[in-house]
Amino acid sequence: QVQLVESGGGLVQPGGSLRLSCAASGRIFSGNTMAWYRQAPGNQRELVAAVTPFGARNYAEFVKGRFAITRDNAKNTVYLQMNSLKPEDTAVYYCWMGDYWGQGTQVTVSS
Repeated sequence: QVQLVESGGGLVQPGGSLRLSCAASGRIFSGNTMAWYRQAPGNQRELVAAVTPFGARNYAEFVKGRFAITRDNAKNTVYLQMNSLKPEDTAVYYCWMGDYWGQGTQVTVSS
């Protein structure tokens, strides 16, 4: 069993920044890719960014140049640095690893 716990969400003005964290605990498999997804009301859950155990990264087009995903394998933690936030980035952000999901953290971008 794996537990994923996100933190760092909140309310931010357009153009602002937030840093999300996802700490994994339990039966950890260091070979897993970790990722962030998001889901806005009325929309399907969509991939935001992913990082392999070796550090290779993949981003959705709508966040390229603004968001950065990193991981600390020693801490079993993945981060999502979000800069230049837009109102359309408002969503619940979920951490994913293997078959497991976190509970989600709300990000609201509004003036």
